[in-house]
Amino acid sequence: MGKVAVMPHTLFISDLHLSATHPLSSERFLYFAEHIARQTEALYILGDLFEYWAGDDDLDDPFHRSITGTLRKLSEQGIKICLMHGNRDFLMAEKLAHACNATLLHDPTMLDLYGTPTLISHGDALCTDDEAYQAFRRQVRSPAWQQQFLAQPLAQRKKQIEQLRQQSEQEKRLKQISIMDVNIDSVSAILRDHGYPRLIHGHTHRPARHLHHLDGHNCERWVLGDWDTRANALRCDNSGTRWEIIPD
Repeated sequence: MGKVAVMPHTLFISDLHLSATHPLSSERFLYFAEHIARQTEALYILGDLFEYWAGDDDLDDPFHRSITGTLRKLSEQGIKICLMHGNRDFLMAEKLAHACNATLLHDPTMLDLYGTPTLISHGDALCTDDEAYQAFRRQVRSPAWQQQFLAQPLAQRKKQIEQLRQQSEQEKRLKQISIMDVNIDSVSAILRDHGYPRLIHGHTHRPARHLHHLDGHNCERWVLGDWDTRANALRCDNSGTRWEIIPD
């Protein structure tokens, strides 16, 4: 019996939050890489691949090597791998990309997906109601801050990141849930600026399909889910878009 032909398609995932202390998410990722991703043309990871990333000098960590090695193996099978920064791993740089044999993308990035203009983003820049987070985002994305931070020893950086994460979790408990979601005016603005494309993003951990009626255009917005709760991927091909569920 001949091999079953698979329709050319592209997969999108985000918010995996992989770490050695979260084995279930890692197991899901390895299953996804072995049984689902190997059939795709391209895999786009739209931020927060890792629980956190302290800098590319942490590549020798055995857990990190296992993840980058898995992505490189997919690349060696002819699959295009693209990485986008998230709010947890914005310090990913070229050494990491090289280890994965991947391309680092700007946020946002426009794609032509089987004839459909598609804008991809991590999504945190759209959460403009959370003014405190946006101020923090501007600070840590600045080259001056990153240069100063990366000049510190790796162990010290990890300790600071853990303190920031604990502080962030405490602050989240005091915020209204709606504040941490995307701002619809910000979504409308980015859709207008890019010619009313389909939009795919993560960050909010609220997987769903939204339809925006904007200036006479109908724009799909697909929100990717996080892998802490239930792993999923978004599949795009000539026939449209649908979810790929990764079993536990």
